Amino acid sequence: MIRNILFSIIFFTGIIFISLVFLPSLFFPRKVVLYGGKLMGYWTGICLKFFLSVKIIVKGKENIIINDKYFIAASHQSMFETFYLQTIFNSPVFILKKELLQIPIFGWYLKKIGSISISRNKTTKDNLSFFNDISEMISQSNRPLIIFPQGTRVLPEDRTPFKKGASRIYEELKISCLPVAINSGFVWPKKGIKKSNKIITISILKPIPNGLEKDQFLKILENNIYNELDIIN
Repeated sequence: MIRNILFSIIFFTGIIFISLVFLPSLFFPRKVVLYGGKLMGYWTGICLKFFLSVKIIVKGKENIIINDKYFIAASHQSMFETFYLQTIFNSPVFILKKELLQIPIFGWYLKKIGSISISRNKTTKDNLSFFNDISEMISQSNRPLIIFPQGTRVLPEDRTPFKKGASRIYEELKISCLPVAINSGFVWPKKGIKKSNKIITISILKPIPNGLEKDQFLKILENNIYNELDIIN
């Protein structure tokens, strides 16, 4: 319990400190702010290793697509991946709840780095232009998009069917998808205390090429990620 308390205090103090230090970067080019996000990712890894003795293993780096556009579909069990994936991939673009953009300072950063927001379970003018916003961002940048096809953080044993929005994005973007399985929920669960002396495995799977029927794509994506989670769990 003491290690959990120390982790939370030091981790969030560090995140706040980085946010304040990089506050002037909001007036500079986007790449400066993106560096701050990557720093938060490294800070996350340092705190997990130092305070909770957690080892982080990244498998399948050879599967990362080079010199071509792609988007990432990752399992979502924890806050961990929203920070740490920035240390592996090139300044990824996140899709997030619109409410997060309303948080002072943090929301300013999210807007500055080009995050794409969506209002859950609502039909709004912004949601109707959601896929157009994604297409425009990807066409104008070499940054990969990250989506969490489960829709929200789930328990490690949860095998909730993937949301159909993932297949719509695949159909809209017409680029390859890089599946990523992460078992972070065993260390940093959505609720409850964090576990120490564990291993978080980030498994980057072989890309799913463009051109499949969207229902076929979704089935392959879901099977590949859940089968890998069964292995690394």
